Formats: sequence, C-alpha cells, structure tokens
Amino acid sequence: MECVFGLVGTDFAIVVADTSAVHSILVHKSNEDKIMFLDSHKLVAASGEPGDRVQFTEYIQKNVALYQFRNGIPLTTAAAANFTRGELATALRKNPYSVNILLAGYDKETGPSLYYIDYIATLHKLEKGAFGYGSYFSLSMMDRHYHSGMSVEEAIDLVDKCIAEIRSRLVVAPPNFVIKIVDKDGAREYAWRQSVNDTPVPSA
Repeated sequence: MECVFGLVGTDFAIVVADTSAVHSILVHKSNEDKIMFLDSHKLVAASGEPGDRVQFTEYIQKNVALYQFRNGIPLTTAAAANFTRGELATALRKNPYSVNILLAGYDKETGPSLYYIDYIATLHKLEKGAFGYGSYFSLSMMDRHYHSGMSVEEAIDLVDKCIAEIRSRLVVAPPNFVIKIVDKDGAREYAWRQSVNDTPVPSA
C-alpha cells in the first residue's frame, strides 16, 4: 500500500513517500526511506517491489555519479530522467524492474522539474504526480488545491492535507511519511510526518 507523490512550486520541487517496508500482511519497519539523493540537486522517489526499488535506484545513482566523474559536469534533470527511462525500457524486454519513479530536480537554466517514470518506461514531465494506492487520494487533493507558483508554505500545507486524507481514507494507510525538497540550494530532507515510531528490540 505504497504512497509516493510530488509537486513543483515556484522555485522548488517536493517529493513525499511513505516509509513502510511491507511484505504480505507483515510490516517489517516504519522508517524505510524511499527517496534517494541522486546527486546534489536531484531526488528519486520510488515505489514497487523492495528488491527492484533498491537495486534499480542505486544503479541509476551510481551511473549518474559516473557520468559526472567522467565528464566533469552533472546530468540535467531531463537527461537523468531520460537515462532512467532508457534503462527501464532496456530491462523491460529482458528482466523487467517492478519500480515506479518520481524524479525531481533543479537546474540553474530551467528551474525545478518533476518527471513521472513508470515500470513500463513511460516518461512524462509533470507539475504534480503520484504512485500507489495513496495516489487515489493525493491526486484528487492536488487537483483541488494545487496551483502553479505555490510557495513552500502552501506546498507543505497541501502535502499535509494529502497525508491526512490518505490516513483517514485508505484502509491500510501507512503511518509515517518523509518529505524532501530540492531547490537552488540543493536537495535535502525537509521533515517527517510520523504517527508510529519503531520500537527498538531490547537486548537479551
């Protein structure tokens, strides 16, 4: 029951993901960070099979870093999105990854951007997007309240509305969410929205 969503504001992009690691009817942990720092100004929020999600996002992260190491300049957000889409398309006919991605980034020339890439290698540039069961509620909330040129405060307020709607309407809603933001100052963790804390196992 994963929930990943994001939106673009005036000069920033925000991505949000639930932090539940779930298999079948079991919750293994409630603090799994599903948003990876691709580089200093890019974020990748992913949902899907846990093994595919971790392996594929790390593969993309290392290849983006390799490109910058070899060429001395980083990939733009659009280039990183197209590279990611290309790798998914290549794998689709060999050993497909069950992973959906929202890629957010900030470029000096073009500003913030958000790209939607699904498991069958569909690529779209969006102002708002979502994956998972939470998308039924977050997309409807964003359709109602989102407008271009939002401030950080307005965007966070909308994010909180989406999280509240997911928690109240989704029958097996994840309890915790992580929010990350990328702007001209770089990509960083903004906040957590937690209703359950993992309890450490006492030592014997």
